[in-house]
Amino acid sequence: MSPLSPSSPHPVPPLASRARRRSAAVTAVVAAALAAGLLAVPQSASAAEIRVHDIQGATRVSPLAGKDVTGVPGVVTAVRAFGSARGFWVQDPRPDRSPATSEAVFVFTGSSTPKVAVGDAVEVSGTVTEYYPGGADAGLQSVTELTRATWTVRASGQPLPAAFTLDSAAVPRRYAPTAGEGGSIESLRLRPGRYALDRYESLEGMRVAVRNAPVVGATSEHKELWVTAEPYQDRTARGGVLYDAYRKPGSGRVKVASLIPYAERPFPVANVRDRLAGVTSGPLDYDQFGGYEIQATELGELVDGGLRRERTHPQHSRELAIATYNVENLSPKTPRAKFDRLAEGLVRDLASPDIVALEEVQDDNGPTNDSVVSADATLRQLTEAIKAAGGPSYSWRQIDPADDQDGGQPGGNIRNAFLFNPERVSFTDTAGGDATTPVRVVDRDGEPALSASPGRIDPANEAWRASRKPLVGEFTFRGQPVFVVANHFNSKGGDQGLDSRFQPPRRGSEVQRIAQAKAVNAFVKDVLEIKPRASVVVAGDINDFQFSPALDALIDGGVLTDLVNKLPKRERYGYVYNGNSQVLDHILTSKGARRAEYDIVHVNAEFADQASDHDPQVVRIRY
Repeated sequence: MSPLSPSSPHPVPPLASRARRRSAAVTAVVAAALAAGLLAVPQSASAAEIRVHDIQGATRVSPLAGKDVTGVPGVVTAVRAFGSARGFWVQDPRPDRSPATSEAVFVFTGSSTPKVAVGDAVEVSGTVTEYYPGGADAGLQSVTELTRATWTVRASGQPLPAAFTLDSAAVPRRYAPTAGEGGSIESLRLRPGRYALDRYESLEGMRVAVRNAPVVGATSEHKELWVTAEPYQDRTARGGVLYDAYRKPGSGRVKVASLIPYAERPFPVANVRDRLAGVTSGPLDYDQFGGYEIQATELGELVDGGLRRERTHPQHSRELAIATYNVENLSPKTPRAKFDRLAEGLVRDLASPDIVALEEVQDDNGPTNDSVVSADATLRQLTEAIKAAGGPSYSWRQIDPADDQDGGQPGGNIRNAFLFNPERVSFTDTAGGDATTPVRVVDRDGEPALSASPGRIDPANEAWRASRKPLVGEFTFRGQPVFVVANHFNSKGGDQGLDSRFQPPRRGSEVQRIAQAKAVNAFVKDVLEIKPRASVVVAGDINDFQFSPALDALIDGGVLTDLVNKLPKRERYGYVYNGNSQVLDHILTSKGARRAEYDIVHVNAEFADQASDHDPQVVRIRY
């Protein structure tokens, strides 16, 4: 997925921009809390009185935020000597009795490499600061730090405090406390025995460890992966963590990065179902791109879990196979190897479906931001690659969008498109479809038909502002008309994360998806009003979960069945985000397409090596 991809639940900046921006000043959030009297700040404190747990306090924000402290003792447990967020973690070997107060803190030194070593006993002075990754408006939790720091090394070679083991006994199944709709949990006292987020916060900066940790999110381009400390909690059939309800976000998930020099220990390239055998340990950090993460100073050995890419079986002669595939910003500027891999997957893994609804097809010069909107070169290159891979000679249909009106990567003009095998199905071409003309359902002698095929559903509707418009086409298979709608709803960008300081987190982007779902639902109802048993297939990247309000709006009135709910529970996923295996892509069918066999074909999302970040899906409907 590219930066700001609309299929991304949250936009992912490129690696070069991921260095954390800092400020020595207290953020507006902390200042407001102080002004409201939610945080008690001592007027003065001598060096003998202040230890790390006094700085951390028993809530998410330090009671000493904005104050200077001097001579805080501790042992250096890890050093980050790269990037613009350099510094070191210091942990007090003499903890207090409270499980709510962390015994460690990060000392931020900016772009300067700190002159300390692991095992140094130090006394640190500086300003207590709450750093909000992404800025206060991002809604994330803060990290308590010491900034503008100075320190004195009192001894070297000291033993490190034992790492706290994260496991099913230590991490509660309940994920987060709540503070009412839109409320912040910052002022709530931490209850680490009750909530997973409180447990992690109570360990902020401290040495933690996972043992024989199952990998539940594959290694990313940023050299990070996800493991779970809850090996028996909500697992998928292939070893991931299943996200199938808002209240069940996988409390044991934690990200792993590395502080070990790459030349000394390359970061493991892991897939879901692999594991890190032995001990993985390091200070527990928190960042903008996934919440709590172990900054590993010790990495377990990668053990191959044997996960293999799936293949679906071919359709029978009387079965119409319809697939959906988000091809992730595909254009002629995409490396040829990706075209070849997509083609091989469509032919080998998806068994050459009769119809393919594609999402994220870019224009003929990709992200170059000019007036080009056609995508013939993109689709020609893909269909030629499919033919070379032994597949059919696919034809295609699509509608060029208005320039820069459909969101996605700037200049890319992504759109939905159809591929179809003319040896198996025919396409009903009806003139009149363009970027702005809405398709209508018309009655032709008691049979539904389209005013334009291909056509776009209600493109002037505000629901589609800066978003891809649904593409609908009329196909014929064995004399049976079939209406297929290809979709790519707006992204989750801007939603508050599962680990937000606002609980429950706000899902602001779903308002637009609900409106989009209503527009597609209304179109399906227009078809079924003329012929209640008409065959309608709605497919694509809906960018939302099967249990979401958007999907409720899409199936309203019982006009569609979301086929993911027909699968065994542990198989209901096709996308992995922050270690959660979840559903974003869907195929839905009307009652006229009732004899349907559905398959999510796991070839991408669980693997470090991907042709796309989405798994494709296929339905075989018997006529």
